[in-house]
Amino acid sequence: MGQLVDGTWHDVWYDTTSTGGAFERTTAKFRNWITADGAAGPTGEGGFPAVSGRYHLYVSYACPWAHRTLIFRALKGLEAHISISAVHPDMLSEGWTFETDAHGATGDTLYGLPFARDIYLKADPQISGRVTVPILWDKERETIVSNESSEIIRMLNSAFDELTGNRDDYWPEPLRSEIEEVNARIYDTLNNGVYKAGFATTQAAYDAAVDPLFDTMDWLEARLTEGRYLMGGQITEADWRLFTTLVRFDPVYHLHFKCNRARLIDYPNLWAYTRELYQIEGVAQTVNLEHIVRHYHYSHDTINPNRILPTNPVLDFMEPHGRG
Repeated sequence: MGQLVDGTWHDVWYDTTSTGGAFERTTAKFRNWITADGAAGPTGEGGFPAVSGRYHLYVSYACPWAHRTLIFRALKGLEAHISISAVHPDMLSEGWTFETDAHGATGDTLYGLPFARDIYLKADPQISGRVTVPILWDKERETIVSNESSEIIRMLNSAFDELTGNRDDYWPEPLRSEIEEVNARIYDTLNNGVYKAGFATTQAAYDAAVDPLFDTMDWLEARLTEGRYLMGGQITEADWRLFTTLVRFDPVYHLHFKCNRARLIDYPNLWAYTRELYQIEGVAQTVNLEHIVRHYHYSHDTINPNRILPTNPVLDFMEPHGRG
């Protein structure tokens, strides 16, 4: 996971020396919004109207943040309207690449460029920052609309409704305050918490991450005894933001990131809930466990320097979930 500095690539890992061994995630650089009429969104500039065929998603099947956008693209019936390119699962000295020698890795289907960083440089030749996915690209203006997954899924949730007729709403107005509160805890302690545990370089930093992580797992298990989904009887973005971490938990985070106090399958409610979400139409096709396992174990040589891929237990996400 290198970075660009004034448009030049540097193969450097995260600096945890200055943070006492703790991993700190950088913020997204591009924060524009696609809107129904092209008006400016909550951040950034306007000029990005919801038009079929105009936008392209660069994703990694391994990355939970990019996975969110693939799920919303499927749930909202946007496959015919927003094209995609999927990077190679290995992220080594060149960062995310468009090599195609892995099943599901498409290459850069727009420009034929070799690296994901080339997309950033196409938008801004002097850019500085981490090269992350997802990248929501505007083919007409040839620039990045957004690389912030939490905002991309909200665009996909509603901006194209007039075009598709799909008005399923995963960000309903009456629940927004509660969704934000739940999102905040899950993001800090679980979505990002697994990385804070896995990338910690001191015992203190690891302990500070892993204890809140499992406190949140316990809290979620209890919450799901009271309602079918995190907001009760309605699936919202909070469920999908959680799902992309849960589906990776036992294959990757439990072992690779040392989040091993318990497994997902040790939580009856969470495990059944994960299976139910996986079995919703269109979702299973967005889950590529081959890319997930390969990416984490092969790419993080600070954690797994010999790049040995583990023999994981087989999880049956299609097992009946028994939740109605």
